[in-house]
Amino acid sequence: MRWQLGRRSTNVEDQRGTRVSAPVVGGGIGAVLISVVVLLLGGDPSVIWEQDRTSNDNPVAESPQSTGSKAQDQMADFVSVVLADTEDTWSELFRQNGQTYVQPKLVLYSDAVQSACGFTRSVVGPFYCPRDRKVYIDLSFYRDLKTQYQAPGDFAQAYVIAHEVGHHVQNLLGISEKVGLLQNKASQTQANQLSVRLELQADCFAGVWAHHAQRSRQILERGDIEEALNAASSIGDDRLQEQARGYAVPESFTHGSSSQRVRWFKQGIQTGDTQQCNTFGKTNI
Repeated sequence: MRWQLGRRSTNVEDQRGTRVSAPVVGGGIGAVLISVVVLLLGGDPSVIWEQDRTSNDNPVAESPQSTGSKAQDQMADFVSVVLADTEDTWSELFRQNGQTYVQPKLVLYSDAVQSACGFTRSVVGPFYCPRDRKVYIDLSFYRDLKTQYQAPGDFAQAYVIAHEVGHHVQNLLGISEKVGLLQNKASQTQANQLSVRLELQADCFAGVWAHHAQRSRQILERGDIEEALNAASSIGDDRLQEQARGYAVPESFTHGSSSQRVRWFKQGIQTGDTQQCNTFGKTNI
């Protein structure tokens, strides 16, 4: 991926090295174990740590430590460039539709972080918090993406950011709120199905970003698309569940199967059209 000459975003908040003391969690070790499962599914941590947001025991920030290695500093630079590229792409797409794109903030943190969605440990992985319109990522996740999920490559890493920014786009368009209201009235299985559609749409939006970034700025190199497709496939619910327990339970999927995630990312990158990302308007996704 050709990123070194790209613009750096001014919307990165570097909180690495700032240690946050955890509040008392009602669920104890059970909540932590659930977080591990959510990590395997690429889930939103706000659901698990919701009780922490309203807890009377507020997290306490301790004195900052070292921000990390030179490699992590280079990765932080990379993240800033990818975020800037998503800003340029979505600002233009929103402008074409007579709308204004409100840029999200991206928070770099280590180990744990306090967001408007609650106290969250890095084990949960990258996430987007709609309450404060921020993307959160511990850069150590990229090591896991390469080693644990066998999805190496800089464009695979860019896909992760673009997916979370896709959730921000959904938030701005009011899609996330509508889905949340429907989920509150649905059964658990139906709520899971709605979650899958929301996640697949974010995958498609990530593809839309890649399409326009390539068309406008020629960022892709040979093998980049394959890297992103591999990443999308590696974090499919079916593959993660099979790795974790030997079998998959489709009714419990919250992000979609490997084939679904690949399909919708392809849909976005091939068409570059957000109108082609309507996962809610199709009976078969």
